[in-house]
Amino acid sequence: MEAEQITKAKEKVSADFLTINGTDYIEFYVGNAKQAAHFYKTALGFQSLAYAGLETGLRDRTSYVINQGKITLMLTASLHSGSLIAEHVRKHGDGVKVIAFWVDDAEAAYVEARKRGATSAFTPVVEKDAFGEVRRAGIHTYSDTLHVFVERKNYKGHFLPGFVKWDSDYKPTDIGLKYVDHCVGNVELGTMGKWARFYENVLGFTNLITFDDKDISTEYTALMSKVMTNGNGRIKFPINEPAAGKKKSQIEEYLEFYEGAGCQHIAVAADDIIHTVGEMRKRGIEFLHVPGNYYDTVSERVGKIKENLEVLKQLGIMVDRDEEGYLLQIFTKPVEDRPTLFFEIIQRVGAKSFGKGNFQALFESIEAEQAKRGTL
Repeated sequence: MEAEQITKAKEKVSADFLTINGTDYIEFYVGNAKQAAHFYKTALGFQSLAYAGLETGLRDRTSYVINQGKITLMLTASLHSGSLIAEHVRKHGDGVKVIAFWVDDAEAAYVEARKRGATSAFTPVVEKDAFGEVRRAGIHTYSDTLHVFVERKNYKGHFLPGFVKWDSDYKPTDIGLKYVDHCVGNVELGTMGKWARFYENVLGFTNLITFDDKDISTEYTALMSKVMTNGNGRIKFPINEPAAGKKKSQIEEYLEFYEGAGCQHIAVAADDIIHTVGEMRKRGIEFLHVPGNYYDTVSERVGKIKENLEVLKQLGIMVDRDEEGYLLQIFTKPVEDRPTLFFEIIQRVGAKSFGKGNFQALFESIEAEQAKRGTL
């Protein structure tokens, strides 16, 4: 059972050599940061937090920072065509560049990670302004994605030194998003084990659970996945790679259009997924269609839940159960022009697992979208 595997994995976790307090921020490289920020505010209920650009002394980029609950997104665009930011967007389209960790000691985390084999992205730096100081350091992970260690215990500002408070008259109501539950990475065929070992050896993570092509497959496509987690369980990274199938899997489609490995989706937690998804639909977010017959067997498979099953069916929210409770989840269609990045909305009612019972329906929904795009 999935939950039993998770319990056994947790028992293997010893004291962290690197304590990560949580996700600090996620930075996207985008073609137009101002418009991206407006989208996330409007469609997902994020609020204006901070800004940096020409007005603050930057000459090469502009960044808009938005937040909701404990989720902070930084949307960064290049001001010149020849920059590394512009090159990233040219190659990958809009996508996740940085998944930053909130730590107590950024330099110590960096030194230890380097000692264990990490490749440096940038050495420890101290950034200061009138609100104090922040220490940051970065390492590479799969493809062009970075992890940045952020130490902010001596900082009282809005976000980071160099940013100013972003005051905006446009303040759409939030939709109840609380925190990042997990971030999923798609990697090339044959490299899932390599990156799982990276997280284990370099960052002290453990393999929480492994899914093979028998767990995640349909008649046409399949994938394999290893879920890696840090010691306190606040950071969870499923890592996917393609598996052999009759047709092109969602992972192969992602790798083709992203032009390499990268963050496939961000799962964000909600306390009232019915409200959250209802608001997202009103604001124009499109979700994967769940086959209607999926709900015919939910009651016998999941048992009693608090939510009205008919309402869940109308909204397309799926349900699964493990030994510790149940979860509700739904997946958006890609939020970029390329069929790459999407979001998962998840509400955990005790469950610690990842919705294994929904994999079949989810894959069929994704394959239906691939067929429309002509990429299956």
